[in-house]
Amino acid sequence: MKIERKYMAHYLNAAFGTEPDSYCRLGSDLEEYSPEMTANVEKKQNILGQTSVVIDGYQKQGEVTPYYAEEGDPLFEKLQAILDGDLVLDDLKTDIVEVKLWGEASSGAYPAVKEECYIEIVSYGGDTTGYQIPFNVHYTGVKTKGTFAVDTKTFTPA
Repeated sequence: MKIERKYMAHYLNAAFGTEPDSYCRLGSDLEEYSPEMTANVEKKQNILGQTSVVIDGYQKQGEVTPYYAEEGDPLFEKLQAILDGDLVLDDLKTDIVEVKLWGEASSGAYPAVKEECYIEIVSYGGDTTGYQIPFNVHYTGVKTKGTFAVDTKTFTPA
């Protein structure tokens, strides 16, 4: 049986390293969110005509376009602070949690993976449909498996 897209949830931490965590679910205005898995591939061909392939890592990135600003939304407030303060380096570091809502819940928490990431704002402004701040999510590969309680938006490491 196919899994509907709505059951793969992505929660971005708008607290950016401060306590408490403030997870916001991506998707209210998105028609698609598909992190790209750009592989680091090395191919070699020997003198026998055989080709060996080595994949030694991925550079994962997701694009959030459009992102419409909404007053009172903690993610909007952080994105606006990045713009207003020209923030760089570790001020752009946060985490994102991928929650498998098709998995079996245990005490209201679903299987999840939290991954460290950096946020890159692509542009801001937009058209007459509303103020937009599209951004990219650059994953670092530093992952923690655990569970995520959707009702409290709390990640618990395994």
